[in-house]
This record gives sequence, C-alpha cells and structure tokens, in this order.
Amino acid sequence: MSEETQYTTVVSSAYVAVDTDAAYKQVTQNRSGNEIKHNWFVLKSLVSKDFKLKYRRSVLGVLWSVLNPLLMMVILAIVFTYAFKFQIENFPLYLILGNILFDFMNRGTTGALESVIAAQSLIKKIRISKMIFPLEKVSFELVNFAISLIAAAVVMAVFRVVPSIHAIWALPFIVVVTTIFAMGLGLLISALAVFFRDMMHLWGVLMTAWMYFTPLFYPVEVLPDVVQQAMWFNPMYHYVTYFRSIMMWNTNPGGVESLLCLGMALVTFLVGFLVFRKLQSKFILYV
Repeated sequence: MSEETQYTTVVSSAYVAVDTDAAYKQVTQNRSGNEIKHNWFVLKSLVSKDFKLKYRRSVLGVLWSVLNPLLMMVILAIVFTYAFKFQIENFPLYLILGNILFDFMNRGTTGALESVIAAQSLIKKIRISKMIFPLEKVSFELVNFAISLIAAAVVMAVFRVVPSIHAIWALPFIVVVTTIFAMGLGLLISALAVFFRDMMHLWGVLMTAWMYFTPLFYPVEVLPDVVQQAMWFNPMYHYVTYFRSIMMWNTNPGGVESLLCLGMALVTFLVGFLVFRKLQSKFILYV
C-alpha cells in the first residue's frame, strides 16, 4: 500500500469514526461549536493513527523517539568534540537540547508540506477542514517531541544538570510558542506546495541551510560579528537559546525575549493562516 493510500485510509477512517459516534453527535446543538469539536475529534484520531502507523512492525516501537536523539547526540558529540575542538560545558546536553527542538520543527513542517497533496482523494470526496492536514502533522511531531524529552532528561541526569526554577512556566511556554510557529509555517508551505510542486524539492535544501544557520552543533560566538547580528532574525535561534537557558544554563530568559519569541510565532501563524485560507478554495483544482 502506497504512503498516499495509507494516509487517505487513516483520514477516512477517522472521519467515519466521527460520523458514526452517536454520543459525539449530541455534544452540542450549536453548528459552529459542533464543527470545532468535529475537527478536534478528527485531529486527535489522525494523530493517534499516525502514531500507530509509524511504529507498526517495529520491535522497539515508541522507544525510538528516545533512542534516536540519544544516538545522534553521541555521534555529533564525538565528531564536533574531536574534529572541531569546541569547548562547551556539558556539550552532549547542549547538542541534544538543540537537536530535539529543531528536529520537532523540521519534521513537523516537512510532514505538513505534503499533507494537503497526500489527502487529495479525500479532499475531492469529503467536505472537511483542509487545515486539519498540516496541523495534524505538526501535532503528531509534538507528541514525538514530548517523548524525546525523556532522552534529554537522561542526559541531564548523567551530567547532574538541574533545570532552572523558571522551567516550571518557561518550558511549556517555549514548547507552545515553537508549536505555534511550526503550525504557521506548516500552513504556509502546505498551501504553496499545492500550486508550486518545486517546494517539495526546495524545502529539504532550505531546512538543511536553516539547520546550519542555527547554533545546534557550535557556539554562536565562533561566527563573525555580522553573522551573529543576522542570527537575531532567525526564530529558531531564539527558541533553541531560550530552551537551553531554562534547561541547562539555569537562567531566566526574561520578558523581552519571551515577547520576542511569542511575537515571531504569532506573526508566522497569522501569515500562514491567512495564506492558507485564501488559497484553500482552489486546492481541489490543483491537487
């Protein structure tokens, strides 16, 4: 069974589950409220089914969400410690914190990119909110990110690093902000990909460049001053630095940095939402 067929089957089954759930149909008499609950139910069903599909026939299953970042951390720590001689305290922890957050955004947006096109047969048959498809992909990767935090916790325990007291509120904040940013970007590129299929090829290249432009493997101080100044316009630089600040540097990012992170996320989501809403009526002609 092809990936497109599998995805269509998953979406269709979730949609049918909603329509045949008698209890769900009686939740509300309000049409608008009913539509919101309907879409939320479909979204949860899709995330659940995607999760099962990903780890189907896998011996270790969901443990790979913990093992992958740990194995990648070991490889990168060896390469960058001995090849580039970076002197960063608790370097493996520095690596894994940056990688799991960036990887969440990367995988979420990459999945969202093809989500509308992958659901083309369903879009032509069933009336359903098209925004569900890119939002579901980001939501699915959010679940994987939450699991990968276990890997970060293991490394923190090994290096005896205690997160900042501010992490009580700052960790949920930066996770939500990064999710909003990824969802906005996912909406934008998934809409554009319907009309410009070159996005499928360009996005991987752009994400690779973005990864190297974000200090995941190196300290930002090694960059020239002009590049460090340009880094200010990189949202993922702010999100990764914020994440590390509360998890390994025991510092309070502050209100200004928090507002900056939130502002970047909200602007990105607004742009993505508006572009998607404007173009979605034409999707059926191009998918």
